[in-house]
Amino acid sequence: MKTIITTSKAPAPIGPYNQAVLVNGMLFTSGQIAFDPATGELILEDIQSETKQVMENLKAVLAEAELTFENVVKTSIFIADMNDFAKINEIYGAYFNDETAPARETVQVACLPKNVNVEISMIAVK
Repeated sequence: MKTIITTSKAPAPIGPYNQAVLVNGMLFTSGQIAFDPATGELILEDIQSETKQVMENLKAVLAEAELTFENVVKTSIFIADMNDFAKINEIYGAYFNDETAPARETVQVACLPKNVNVEISMIAVK
């Protein structure tokens, strides 16, 4: 049985999907972009601010499922420009302990929703 996870502390979906689905102790998040849930505005001043907002959105979704970044086992990072990798990695890395960090892939893509620069999704385990 699956449980839909929804929180007002992360952006509402902009299509036919949910923020996350919990099934058999595994949480699958949808990709998050840098929408500020309080204002509905995109945070695009710089790649660091954008990445921080993405991670805060994911943090809120995890918290709604009573999980933390320590529960994350896999992440997928999609970026518009691989030249931003180091800056994204610096912000992303601050949310994890190096010894227990999840597996991940980082992929440069041609275009992301709303023309953002980074989107991240996660899989976590209770």
